[in-house]
Amino acid sequence: MAFTRQNWRGGEHIPPPGTGVVVAGNHISHFDPLSFAHFLWDNGRATRYLAKSGVFRVPVFGRLITAAGQIPVYRESRDASQAYRAAVAAVRSGELVAIYPEGTISRDPGLWPMVGKTGAARVALETGCDVIPVAQWGANHVLPPYSKRIRLLPRKTMYVTAGPPVDLDDLRDKPVDGVALRVATDRIMAAITAQLAEIRGEIAPVERFDPKAVGLPPVGDPKQQPTGQQPEQQPEEQP
Repeated sequence: MAFTRQNWRGGEHIPPPGTGVVVAGNHISHFDPLSFAHFLWDNGRATRYLAKSGVFRVPVFGRLITAAGQIPVYRESRDASQAYRAAVAAVRSGELVAIYPEGTISRDPGLWPMVGKTGAARVALETGCDVIPVAQWGANHVLPPYSKRIRLLPRKTMYVTAGPPVDLDDLRDKPVDGVALRVATDRIMAAITAQLAEIRGEIAPVERFDPKAVGLPPVGDPKQQPTGQQPEQQPEEQP
């Protein structure tokens, strides 16, 4: 992306082509899938995203991502398991599957990672693959959360950092039940959060934001919701 600067770190943690892997990242903007994919491409990997089904119905763009083999997620429906099965099959065939465990753009007032959903952990424990945590920052300054106005000037820096695989070894031989999935997911989110804190040079909240706890629905702009905690003005670019 010539209109942004890139600050890529941790590329050595991305396994070579042919190695099935889950890459789990934080979600801060509708723009960040581009910087996320750019980082992975620069490190030798094509990306298969799990993306909400609605984007597959967008004219032209929907055709493009369908042709690229991206995986639709049918939230809160009988078809939700299709995405999981497709992700497992992709990993087993040696592909890289990118997942946003939060399931939507962060509603945390400071855009810190929220409580994660268990999909990334489930795929990893089912297939035995690694989970590489990735933190990103900067895309939110190009396209703020839920905004339609792109801000290219002044030129922004995209910060993307990959960490070592999340340690799930003690869970590999245990039943893939709710307890194991919650433990694994918490470890994944903790790793992402620690990396984001390093990028931002800030201390992350002790507790992760849980939209359900404040009455927010699973998706949508929280500023348009009548109840729940409302996000503060997002932090300015600092690194």
